[in-house]
Amino acid sequence: MLEPLDSPADTASDPAAAPASDPAAAAAFTVRLARPDEYDAVGELTELGFATGPYAHLPRSPERATLERDAGARAADGGLLVAVDEGTEKLLGTATVTRAENPISRQARDGEAELRLVAVDPAARGRGVAQALVQASIDLARSWGAPALVLDTGPLNHTAQRNYLRAGFERVVARELGTETGIGTPQVYRYPLENVAPVRIRLVRSHELEAVARLTVDAYTNDYDLSESYVRSLADVHGRARSDEVWVAEDTATGAILGTVWTPRPGARISPVAQGDELDFRLLAVAPDARGRGIGEALVSHVVGLGRIRGVKRVVMNTGSMMLPAQRLYTRLGFARLPEREERIEVEPGRFVDIYAFGLDL
Repeated sequence: MLEPLDSPADTASDPAAAPASDPAAAAAFTVRLARPDEYDAVGELTELGFATGPYAHLPRSPERATLERDAGARAADGGLLVAVDEGTEKLLGTATVTRAENPISRQARDGEAELRLVAVDPAARGRGVAQALVQASIDLARSWGAPALVLDTGPLNHTAQRNYLRAGFERVVARELGTETGIGTPQVYRYPLENVAPVRIRLVRSHELEAVARLTVDAYTNDYDLSESYVRSLADVHGRARSDEVWVAEDTATGAILGTVWTPRPGARISPVAQGDELDFRLLAVAPDARGRGIGEALVSHVVGLGRIRGVKRVVMNTGSMMLPAQRLYTRLGFARLPEREERIEVEPGRFVDIYAFGLDL
């Protein structure tokens, strides 16, 4: 059976949504392996982190309490990480990386490493501690030679889920088995360390927002004559990331951002074109120098995959009548026109544009 929740992480903040990550504050802590003299404090911090998470109202079994408190036992694999304030040496957060054969492992198989018990002191949330712990966990698993790092987390751990998606984890629905009373079915995420695809699609990170804004504007103005107001809206990646999801396609070899697309968070919509049980997306953009690599198709396929995970009946979007390459892409991927949802809009005084709508039934 799966135990209650994992990874409350930075539940008070969403760094890409609100760049609360002041650079000075973000640089004021270090992530390292815990020392034996810190094990008791790590156990207390873990307990505090989960006591202030989204499942704090659930009763804790004696086994769960021991798991949280006994940091020394979790350190046996050599994977007990801590984030430490550089000025005061105060513990800000912790995470445990374990191996498949360890009794506390729940999801790891075939040599995979597993990330467990990510916890951040409530007073330290909003400083990027959880993201740093997740990245350090990836680096540690890679140093072990593990083929992947896996984890599971409760469905209400929304901020933690965004942290994992921002780091580049992929959700693996096929491994989501079993439910827990009061929790539901934990979500499983995996970060591949072997046979890595040339392009990784993940949520944007706060320090990338300006670059993604430039990419989006360049992608659209490279091909089209656009109004000043529309160009300003293209550049507002900060606003989109604050309330929705901005995905990027990253070159895994170089780290370069090659493209982007905008979707709502689960249960929400971003445009009137979406109706009922549908997922909409907007502002698909590929860097001009990255075209011809299948980046646009990969981003649209990612959105379709999101729709399947979220259980919607259709993925929809709209596009300008002059955006012929985009229309050809959507048609090739199986999208069909939705004439009843199309309109003509005045983009500037006396200048009108026909807006086409497309949908893909799932």
